[in-house]
Amino acid sequence: YDRAGRRMRAEYAKPAAERAADRERIETVRRRVLTEVPGAGIASDQPYRVADLAVDYREDVSPLPAVSVSRIAAIFEEEGARAKISSIHVNGWFGDYDKRTMTGRCLSDLFGIDADADNAAIVFAGDSPNDAPMFERFRNSVGVANVRGYDMPHWPAWVTEGRSADGFAELASALLAAHG
Repeated sequence: YDRAGRRMRAEYAKPAAERAADRERIETVRRRVLTEVPGAGIASDQPYRVADLAVDYREDVSPLPAVSVSRIAAIFEEEGARAKISSIHVNGWFGDYDKRTMTGRCLSDLFGIDADADNAAIVFAGDSPNDAPMFERFRNSVGVANVRGYDMPHWPAWVTEGRSADGFAELASALLAAHG
């Protein structure tokens, strides 16, 4: 938020024309998923998303089997999109960027922080496979207990005992105790 300008600041990996073209491609993916994967839904927060499509497979819909979740990811990939499976959604987007690259850009551009040089001062917390690139990047990475149920290429340095919000609260308590 730009307090002086009294407006929300937004930056994107792609210019507006490319984002508009991507929205059309995302609509194709949305139609295919809803047609080809019975029980899948679109995430309730989709209207607030700019660059991705979030397909709900267990938050506001009955949990889908793993084969259906894999099929959702495959549809994204068949349409040329990247796909990442989280704990409740399959997210997909078009472009050569991800949470890891955009976090580095945000830290640098908005806060003057070099994610590599200042790595030891950063704590990242996540709860699902789509956080694996961040677990790899940040040495002080924390996964809430939910991550134990997934096969991921990169694991956090620490996994909480608590799941979901309880795990994030556990991390907050540990940070407060350490820096009390």
